[in-house]
Amino acid sequence: MSENPATPETATAAADATGADASVTAVPPAPRPLGATAVSAAVPRRGKPMFPDGTGPAADPAGSHHERRIRSFQPRRSRVTSSQADALRRLWPTWGLDIDGLSRLDLDAFFGGLPVVLEIGFGMGEATAQMAAADPDTGILGCDVHTPGQGHLLGLAERNGLSNIRVANGDAIILLREMLAPGSLAGLRVYFPDPWPKKRHHKRRLIQPEFVALATTRLAPGALVHCATDWEPYAEQMLEVLSAEPTLENLHSGYAPRPGFRPLTRFEGQGLDKGHTVHDLLFRRRG
Repeated sequence: MSENPATPETATAAADATGADASVTAVPPAPRPLGATAVSAAVPRRGKPMFPDGTGPAADPAGSHHERRIRSFQPRRSRVTSSQADALRRLWPTWGLDIDGLSRLDLDAFFGGLPVVLEIGFGMGEATAQMAAADPDTGILGCDVHTPGQGHLLGLAERNGLSNIRVANGDAIILLREMLAPGSLAGLRVYFPDPWPKKRHHKRRLIQPEFVALATTRLAPGALVHCATDWEPYAEQMLEVLSAEPTLENLHSGYAPRPGFRPLTRFEGQGLDKGHTVHDLLFRRRG
């Protein structure tokens, strides 16, 4: 597969169809040793794109195609190592997706028919890679805007032969609203999102009623929504918002015990070192 399997939105019947030919499944490239030395050449000069001609994630894939809104994230294109840049240039055409909001994503073609879980905000991708290795029969679509993390996760996927990982670059709201079909996801994971602790920034938090209402329309019946945070006030907001969504049911009376399938993340470790309490929330899409 040399290009991402996206279909024009005008062809809605084809875009909503399932059961695509599994022969287009991406085959992981042969592993090759990757160095980890940071080089200034990986960082673009001012005004120059980091990955020109579609050889990697775009700086602003949605551009002016969709209205601007209050974002729950800050795009971060910080220092990229040579290994991360190499992984992005080689693997992005097959395993990467720019969220431009202009076409419907065919998840069956992109993942070879696997059920797909969307993970929003995977950081450097270590936990994502562990979950993909533990459950090879589930595809993980990781959405983030952190270029070093995107490259690191793709490198981990290649080195460990994880063909069930894809990386999406851009705004998760546009991905959900414009590019994913209703009922197409087997799950949603949001681990340790930015808590935006200042009161005036609470409007930037991802887990809001509008977001949850949108996300649940993309979940298949029985799909699992799993959130985790070490910020107590945000955990309370998550529990309130998720509990108020009529299409979701809480699998526990309140917060959930940490499930064994969620590895310890870097942010979680930092929070625990500070004495924070980690809260997991597990909800299921009603049938």
